[in-house]
Amino acid sequence: MLDATSQATRPEHAPSDHPAIPAEKIGILLANLGTPDNYDYWSMRRYLSEFLSDRRVIDYPAWKWQPLLQLVILSKRPFTSGAAYKSIWNEEQGESPLMTITKDQTAAISKVMQGKYGDRVMVDFCMRYGNPSTRSKLRRMVEAGCRRILFVPLYPQQAGATSATANDAFFRALMDEKWQPAVRTIPAYFDHPKYIEALAQSVERTYAQMDTKPDMLVCSYHGMPKRYLMEGDPYHCQCQKNTRLLKERLGWDDSRICTTFQSVFGTEEWLRPYTVEHVAELAKAGKKNIAVIAPAFAADCIETLEEINEEIRESFEEAGGERFTYIPCLNDEPAHIDALCDVIETELKGWIEPA
Repeated sequence: MLDATSQATRPEHAPSDHPAIPAEKIGILLANLGTPDNYDYWSMRRYLSEFLSDRRVIDYPAWKWQPLLQLVILSKRPFTSGAAYKSIWNEEQGESPLMTITKDQTAAISKVMQGKYGDRVMVDFCMRYGNPSTRSKLRRMVEAGCRRILFVPLYPQQAGATSATANDAFFRALMDEKWQPAVRTIPAYFDHPKYIEALAQSVERTYAQMDTKPDMLVCSYHGMPKRYLMEGDPYHCQCQKNTRLLKERLGWDDSRICTTFQSVFGTEEWLRPYTVEHVAELAKAGKKNIAVIAPAFAADCIETLEEINEEIRESFEEAGGERFTYIPCLNDEPAHIDALCDVIETELKGWIEPA
């Protein structure tokens, strides 16, 4: 991470007892969903409690939801979720793949920003749930002299349960600051030409290595209750457009690509079709060779490495599917970093220009 901190100095003409103030700079704070500190029961329980207590994620009344969450769900789910995390854990670095990849993305973006703006910017990352917290990283940036901060939730599509709740945490953290910086947030970037190009390149790169091309590319997005769509959340429409733009860039027709939604939770209806069911239907319909990509995720995580590559793969194979290919998230691929930097630089206009 690029740490553009510099020695603080007393302002010119200020009295001798005036506190020193660091040189003014711009902060770029990336944000991802979050990760437990470990996969043991109590680490998982802390993380899941914070995540599932977010009213943007589960909007049931607290009096109804919290007893069920704390007394029933969190007595069992930390064990199953912990086992899932253990199966993908980066043991060498003692962290989840999401943490490792987010660090790599931050370092790559920092390198680009440093090359263009030098020590006038500071780049770091935070997590909406778990550590490092949004509040701690905002505090660090303010202490380092960031008088303007661009907040960058790493979600291509806008949704209440993802980018909106990340923004909520950022704005709440601002309430603790006596000297509040000027702030901006980025818009959804699912339709950014460079993002679509990066997705297309990842598909083409995977297909080029295959002797027999897949019968179907399944674009699996994280799900949400259908009710959220009816209440005005733009996520579903942006997912559909994301798939269409990818299809057009690849030069395909509708018979080769589809949109589905994964990670269904609870009893109410969620956005359909459900990925885990649809891949089985594809296999039964004779499409024995499929590929799955996850355009809603900026980094591989539990929902891709474990859910897609294990649970959803199993559903496909049990229904008669023969070849299942998971196309990794864009992670720190150069084309992805280029797309994210283009989004960031657009939002920095008027604040700073390249050196």
